[in-house]
Amino acid sequence: MTNKRDNTRKINVGGVAVGGGSPVTVQSMCNTKTWDVEATVNQIKEFRAAGCEIVRLAIPDMRAARAISEIKERVDMPLVADIHFDYRLALEVAQRGIDKIRINPGNIGGEENVKAVAEECKKRHIPIRIGVNGGSLEKRLIEKYGHPCPEALVESARDHAALLEKFGFEDICLSLKSSSVPLTIAAYRLASEVFPYPLHLGVTETGTEWNGTIQSAVGIGTLLSEGIGNTIRVSLTADPVKEVSAGIAILKAAGVRQGGVKLVSCPTCGRTEIDLIGLANKVEQRVKDMPRDISVAVMGCVVNGPGEAREADYGVAGGKDKGLLFKKGQVIGTYPYDQLCDALVELIEKDDIK
Repeated sequence: MTNKRDNTRKINVGGVAVGGGSPVTVQSMCNTKTWDVEATVNQIKEFRAAGCEIVRLAIPDMRAARAISEIKERVDMPLVADIHFDYRLALEVAQRGIDKIRINPGNIGGEENVKAVAEECKKRHIPIRIGVNGGSLEKRLIEKYGHPCPEALVESARDHAALLEKFGFEDICLSLKSSSVPLTIAAYRLASEVFPYPLHLGVTETGTEWNGTIQSAVGIGTLLSEGIGNTIRVSLTADPVKEVSAGIAILKAAGVRQGGVKLVSCPTCGRTEIDLIGLANKVEQRVKDMPRDISVAVMGCVVNGPGEAREADYGVAGGKDKGLLFKKGQVIGTYPYDQLCDALVELIEKDDIK
């Protein structure tokens, strides 16, 4: 299967490349008031610690726009301004050092306004993301197609891109989001055939952390597995830092990002004679932030456990109130259940020191 993400144009977002074969990046969006610089900076730092690479900020008014200067001075991450309706906000943040602008050329008041934004961004090498949403399609497209559909989302994106292109601006990224996973997947598939621009993947309005993560994993993960998508944002009604963790996990599950600890654990069944769920959770918490490219297996019984554990870099396989500790297929020893987690983590950390 052709990897379509390698064939898009490349844009530069504050030093982070998006598209043209660059690594797929993870984004999130602050839920602070942007004018509250202290709160916004603190959340951006939380994003960075979690592995986020690009951060978006809401710019609903000039007070928020003017805060960009101080925020930029205090953080070292690419910042994207989310602009609606007032093109002057886009001009303000561009002059204050914003790294990218998310805009809908159809709602900022006519071609002259779009031209002003395009010229300012072109002069300062600031890319623009055109964000199309199934819930806010233009009235004429709803009348034409009857309802939101892939063709309607792509036509909206095409029209908006054409407006920027008319003014010589092509430093563009596109998103075509919907709250419907099948519609989102179909729209991005079509867009990947139509546009040369990098695609920002996401399923919008997915709901709470649990439901939203599942919907995002299906929608974003499917597209990534097909070679579509250059940057992602998981949208959750939750602490936005959790969007970052979910995004990274989706990239790894889709085979798009390597590195970090991969935990393998079996489902419980009647053969299990240890608290496998408790052990797996303990191990996950202890190893998840280790900067190691390793696989760790936590297995519950003698059927698949020893074989799976031996295939991992490190692992444990449970027995009755005890378990075997493995390293690259070799048995290290047998430990009581309550010592298994510590023994496994100590083994990994000892090797890391070496």
